[in-house]
Amino acid sequence: MSGERALSWLSIARVAGPCLAMFWCVAPGIAQGSAGNYAFLVGAGFLCDSGVSVPCPAVVKSAQDDSYELSGAGTFATQSKLVTAAGPFTHKSANGNVLETGVWVASELVSFESYGIAPGALMREGQAFGPPPFGPMRSRMFSASLPAGGLAVFRIRLLPIRGISRTATLQVNCALGKVPEEHPAEGIRLAFEGGGVEFGEEASGRTMFLLMRPGANPVREPSATGSETSAAP
Repeated sequence: MSGERALSWLSIARVAGPCLAMFWCVAPGIAQGSAGNYAFLVGAGFLCDSGVSVPCPAVVKSAQDDSYELSGAGTFATQSKLVTAAGPFTHKSANGNVLETGVWVASELVSFESYGIAPGALMREGQAFGPPPFGPMRSRMFSASLPAGGLAVFRIRLLPIRGISRTATLQVNCALGKVPEEHPAEGIRLAFEGGGVEFGEEASGRTMFLLMRPGANPVREPSATGSETSAAP
């Protein structure tokens, strides 16, 4: 592996790794009555232990049948529109060849429509989601969590290992709560700014939003020096 390629992978790991791990840190503070702060997962974390046949990563396809595979985690605030989220992605051709791979980073929450809470969603066949090694921390997290359904639209940047970065909108739909008829399918959609191929067919993948209790503020306001709250390359 060349030094340039190794450096690219290190950059991806530094951005995506903390966001994927972040969920386990913020989730113990989740409970009812939030003013609009959420944590969320896309084809990652305990969603991958649900027993569903290929739950991770989330996959979206175009009309030409090429696909994007994404996973990730993050937090956002509905009032300020601030978001911190990232994860890896892979772009594949219709025959399964890998065209590009890299990391996506969220820069803005465009909109969020809540479908309401779904308290029983963290239980499946009488058992809580999540790997046993987390032990007591996992138990506290699930007892305090309030999963919720909704439709979030994020503005993101896709940063491939090679090639130029692109800006897109990522739609994340979690079909829990009072799901509207026009958005019945759980999954993701991807549309690149400036036109081009649109990826609008939710192929597979689980998503979940978790409502955070009052006082929990995982998305920090910008500092006086103007530093960004969102991860950036």
